[in-house]
Amino acid sequence: MHARNSIPRWSLLLPIAALAWAALEITGVLHDTATLFVLPAILLLGGSVFASVLHAEVLGARLGEPMGSIILACCVTLIEVALIISIMLSGIEGGEEVARDTVFAAVMIVLNGIIGLCLVRGGRIYHEQSFKLPAASAALAVLGTLSTLAFVLPNFAISGADRQYSWAQLLVISLCCLTLYGVFLFVQTVRHRNYFVDDADEAPPAGEDFFPEHPEKPSARMTAISAVMLPVSLLVVILLAEALSHPLDRAITAAGLPHALVGVVIAALVLLPEGISSVQAAARNRIQQSINLVLGSALASIGMSIPIVALVSIFIGQQITLGLEPEQMVMLLLTLFVSTLTLGTGRTTVLQGAVHLVIFVVFVLLTLVP
Repeated sequence: MHARNSIPRWSLLLPIAALAWAALEITGVLHDTATLFVLPAILLLGGSVFASVLHAEVLGARLGEPMGSIILACCVTLIEVALIISIMLSGIEGGEEVARDTVFAAVMIVLNGIIGLCLVRGGRIYHEQSFKLPAASAALAVLGTLSTLAFVLPNFAISGADRQYSWAQLLVISLCCLTLYGVFLFVQTVRHRNYFVDDADEAPPAGEDFFPEHPEKPSARMTAISAVMLPVSLLVVILLAEALSHPLDRAITAAGLPHALVGVVIAALVLLPEGISSVQAAARNRIQQSINLVLGSALASIGMSIPIVALVSIFIGQQITLGLEPEQMVMLLLTLFVSTLTLGTGRTTVLQGAVHLVIFVVFVLLTLVP
């Protein structure tokens, strides 16, 4: 239990400890191949991701909507983008595909793994749960468009290299994705906010999962601490990710696993806090909140991460491969089709959750054994 208007100590101590650990690697005291460095660095990286999301939620709870949702989405996306760019610049094998692998994995994880767990957990407790259909319909329409533009169309565009856009195409598609995602955020947080809020049970403040007994706004002192610790936590995540990119690549190569697994690891790490929040919301019969979090995560991954990484790649002159492999395209289309059926009635059951979990298991299988 946390004290009133206080921040958990771990969210302060872990980023500071991680920053010190990263400094040891940068100064050469510890080498990134040493087990003494790698194992603690992995734990500190995971803790720093949780800490950064917590501090973002504190700021969001203080500022209220729509800024709360925007801050949390930007925080998670910034972590994802930082991890992708750090690996792209590290020069490891498959670096030009890491953006595609990471964002595609994020979409599959949230639309199959997380939403499957939410529906199974909620269905087991409440048998049937209901949500607002306009919210899901709007999000799925945008998600389907962004997914097709980002992952499917590059396979059929002939101006660029194989499964790649030309520079002009990449620039225009990136701007289109950012614009469409911006319009969705405007609809979600301003124009039609009522579509995304449960009438019977108003969605809790952003920090409720970490501060369940105190839904009121954080104090000014608490907000100031989070305002300082959020950029520190994000800096730590970026530094440790850069340091761990080579050990991760060597481990995957030594195990004989596909390099696409790097993207899956990044996506799972970034989405873990939001996934836990979504499942917790479903267990409290707040399936509307779960769906908002799940679809919002998928939209942010494509609508923000892909355009930002694409613009960075144009700036540094490094090509990125966005087109999916044939089996990945099949899994994406199946996921979008089933998600439309699942979220097209306004009601969910445990059967729908089981379908999504089966698709997720097959996705993991094809990642490990293409």
